[in-house]
Amino acid sequence: MTVNKSTQSRSQFRPNKRFGQHWLRSEIALNQIVAAAQLTSSDRILEIGPGTGILTRRLLPLVESLVAVEIDRNLCQKLTQKLGKEDNFLLLQGDFLKLNLTELLESFPSFQQPNKIVANIPYNITGPILEKLLGKISQPATTAYQSIVLLVQQEVGERLTASPGTKAYGALSLRVQYLASCELIYHVPAKAFSPPPKVDSVVIRLHPRTISEPADNPRLLDSLIKLGFANRRKMLRNNLSSVIAPDDLIQLLEQLNLNSQSRAENLSLEDWIKLSNLIGCRSI
Repeated sequence: MTVNKSTQSRSQFRPNKRFGQHWLRSEIALNQIVAAAQLTSSDRILEIGPGTGILTRRLLPLVESLVAVEIDRNLCQKLTQKLGKEDNFLLLQGDFLKLNLTELLESFPSFQQPNKIVANIPYNITGPILEKLLGKISQPATTAYQSIVLLVQQEVGERLTASPGTKAYGALSLRVQYLASCELIYHVPAKAFSPPPKVDSVVIRLHPRTISEPADNPRLLDSLIKLGFANRRKMLRNNLSSVIAPDDLIQLLEQLNLNSQSRAENLSLEDWIKLSNLIGCRSI
């Protein structure tokens, strides 16, 4: 990871497939992203993958500071040329998944820890980025952002915001919803990008939170969710048989007023937490 201060020619850069780059061109979509962030002049923004800076330029006049992390060295040179003179802009070159932002910012006293994230992230690393921002059920992230606004693949956005009983509802839904409230803001068609990806996209907004009634054993909850969705066609009493005997699980489901033939997607987050607590008590 390096701080990029170099300049380069004004030539246009083509999207790099290796980094999953697609340039967002839609003014409507860009405005929707900015609006979803609900920015104030005191906000400190983290932007992951600023690309050519088309979103960055809209954000900078609205906020106190913006820290951008870009892995592509050529794009860093272009961004430095365009925005390097902005006092509230700090560009870091490196892999967001590997860098320690808190430690890096200690070298830049004018830039405090960001309180919001606004980004059009690479779709091929959406999962790892979400995990770094939110943490895991068993180990939530220590840095709590006020809000996270991301442009993601439509299928992923639908899974993150899915409700019990729907096709999109799964382990990812539960793991993220345990750590944050999630809402789908705006649909962005593939034609809004250059080059257009093979899928449509959506703008989502996450509000990291500490759940009011967390699981007694978060690690057990995470494990049960993984097992529960291992085979969506099977009932929970079969998928969780390695943890609890089917007859015992049926008793617990009935205790929670849940159908004994329930499948993983039939249980809400609250149901999963209660079931995890009951199974945990039996194993003590």
